Amino acid sequence: MMQIKTPNQFKGSEIPTEPGVYLFKDEKDDILYVGKAKNLRRRVSSYFIKNNQPLKTRQLVSKSRSLDWIIVNNEVEALLLENKLIKQHTPKYNINLRDAKTFAYIALTREAFPRLLTSRKVSPKLESFGPYTDGYMRQDLTCLVMKVFNIRTCRKLPKRACLNYHIGLCTAPCIDGVSKDWYSGQVEEARSFLKGDYAHTLKMLNSQMKEASNEKKYERALELRNQISSIQLLTHRQIVDNERRFDQDVMVFRQLGEKLRVVQMGVRKGVLLGKKEFTIDLQPQIEQEFLKAYYTTNQIPREILLNKPCWTDTEEKTALEKLFSTKRNAPVTLTIAKRGDKLALVKLAEKNIESNLKENSALVDLQTHLNLPALPRIIECFDISNLGDEHIVSGMVRFKDAKPDKNNYRKFKLTTVERQDDFAAINEVVKRRYKRLIEEKEAHLPDLIVIDGGPLQVNAAKKALQSLGLQLPLIGLAKEHEEIYLPDEQTLRQYNKTSKMMLLLRQIRDATHNVSISYNRKRRQMQMKDEFEANKKKKNHKQKPPRKTDN
Repeated sequence: MMQIKTPNQFKGSEIPTEPGVYLFKDEKDDILYVGKAKNLRRRVSSYFIKNNQPLKTRQLVSKSRSLDWIIVNNEVEALLLENKLIKQHTPKYNINLRDAKTFAYIALTREAFPRLLTSRKVSPKLESFGPYTDGYMRQDLTCLVMKVFNIRTCRKLPKRACLNYHIGLCTAPCIDGVSKDWYSGQVEEARSFLKGDYAHTLKMLNSQMKEASNEKKYERALELRNQISSIQLLTHRQIVDNERRFDQDVMVFRQLGEKLRVVQMGVRKGVLLGKKEFTIDLQPQIEQEFLKAYYTTNQIPREILLNKPCWTDTEEKTALEKLFSTKRNAPVTLTIAKRGDKLALVKLAEKNIESNLKENSALVDLQTHLNLPALPRIIECFDISNLGDEHIVSGMVRFKDAKPDKNNYRKFKLTTVERQDDFAAINEVVKRRYKRLIEEKEAHLPDLIVIDGGPLQVNAAKKALQSLGLQLPLIGLAKEHEEIYLPDEQTLRQYNKTSKMMLLLRQIRDATHNVSISYNRKRRQMQMKDEFEANKKKKNHKQKPPRKTDN
């Protein structure tokens, strides 16, 4: 084990060059991060040698006090050991996707008379189909399986037939209403349907409908026709390629400032199930780290389509495929889509990620043009409102991911400023706001502060931040020409007024102005009401006749 009191004390020569797993630990010897490497010395050294590391990596290195490693024979063994240690210790700085939404499966139990149910976990006791990202689609499928194949849903076989039997949704194996062989046939048909073989089910239902019609059982024929229509409607809501007989996942990665955006789309037997979206902190080999974390808790398909490589060489790619194959107990292929249907699926996923990036393009422009250290996901803006020397108030709004976060709007009644002084007012409210956030500890400081005003107002806000020991990105936005001012910068900055960046800043500034004006108006109305009530009491007191006294 190597001790690391400061990053400068790191000595790469002490680390072996064999493949293995490395562990960063804090002062309490708790594991902060587990990683694998084909060459331990080269991989670990990159944390200390490379400049411009992502914020999360810099935090990891600064909090690490020791480094340990375990040597293995090859990269595949390193991947398997890394996976085991992450599950065992759940380190803080490894990707944790436990908070991501889990999607439900339709499942059949492994009983003599299997029952139909919905489950959010894959279990050896269940035969699972899915997962289904669309809850309505899952419910529709479950209802269809009950109607068409009459599979039971009761937890335990009752002693007498339930309502489902009487309304034609179950063949009642509980009362020997159906033989085991016949019921097994029902289950097999349901299994085929849930695997995506809709054509076979439609053929069967069409045959039954014609037979019922020939026998003049028109009500039964109508019921079968409705079932056929439901299945056709369901299949039209999906992208189907009947020639594809295996499962695929599409993974698209896109960096956005200090974050990585990921869109996953699952394809099961040619049926596009839907999408999942993730936003994670940037760190080295983040795409590979994400794949390993994602497939720890999710079903691994036969093929994973990617829009970019997440490996440095073919050996690393082979090791990843072996890891996933071992966990799946079947071959797994990682593919960079270049043509045909596979490329079309990747383009579809990229289209989904692009639609999300458009919403954040203004934030990216802000980070780029203002040279901000991080993507300004949280922006707070201040404005002062007063009527002469009276009713001096301030309004503050918070925008998160370019959208109003109205639960975090704030209003301030000035306590130290008794006359019109915008600079003193800005200094007070900025100091009050961030002193409160520092005391709350759990509250997130903004990535950018906007002041409605010019350079003097901006410098007043800067002094308030300095008094609290804070260095937060700060700009001023003047109303007349929509110019941007930076602290201690003599020249103003002008950008296209109709650009997404400027439209967002103006939206934030206008929202702040509305909050401060409305609060100012409310304070005036409250004073007028108080004065009216006081005058009314005074008038009533004067008009009150003197009390009569007995002589």
